[in-house]
Amino acid sequence: MDYTYTIIDSCAASKLQLQLHMQEYEDFNCVGYARDTREGLNTILKFTPDMVLIHLNENGIDQFQMITELNQFMPTLPLIIGYSNSKKYAYNAIKSGFFDYWILPHNEFDIRKSIMRLRKLYPKQHMPSTICLKSYSDYRYLDTNEILYLKSDNNATDFFMKNGTVVSAFKTLKSFEATLPSSFIRVHQSYIINSRYVSGINYGKFTCTLRNNKGKELPFTKTYKDKVDVLKEMLSKTAIKTLN
Repeated sequence: MDYTYTIIDSCAASKLQLQLHMQEYEDFNCVGYARDTREGLNTILKFTPDMVLIHLNENGIDQFQMITELNQFMPTLPLIIGYSNSKKYAYNAIKSGFFDYWILPHNEFDIRKSIMRLRKLYPKQHMPSTICLKSYSDYRYLDTNEILYLKSDNNATDFFMKNGTVVSAFKTLKSFEATLPSSFIRVHQSYIINSRYVSGINYGKFTCTLRNNKGKELPFTKTYKDKVDVLKEMLSKTAIKTLN
């Protein structure tokens, strides 16, 4: 299972530099960006990341207030790493329970030390690769790596498999959303897709194209566009970029 993180940074250059450093760690997936505290609070509550990377700039006091506000909504706060051009906010960061504090510009060694310490203190257990579908006395075990996508049908959910078969379960799509591995992304009220099989995203047509299914296109909606953006970032990390 991967670690998830969110970046809150109003400086495009700083955010880009941090993104490039974080791409080295394949077990860390970015689940959202924000430019200010209001957007940051919403992003954290929406995606509940394991870690928040926050640029403490001239609005540092507001950013500490945002972190305090999170206590009203979350039973457990994510790990917070702050970074700034100086040590100005270091004391406040320590008092606020930050996991770490970096001095800009981003330093590869500092980031690596924080990542390795995080892994050591908070090891992630491997997600099971099998999901059990129970219906009365019938038990079906599906390999999650073989699932292309899930589709809801009222109070039932259909699992579309790599081999072409369809397996039905009498539970809602939402009941599976939290239990599936992080590679599964909800893109529509009726669809959850396995990112491993996504071969294309078309923002103009609002569709995701799947491989291993004759190029089948599944729709996504504006409501889930943020999650499609996360999906795009996940795929881009492992893609060879050829666009100018």
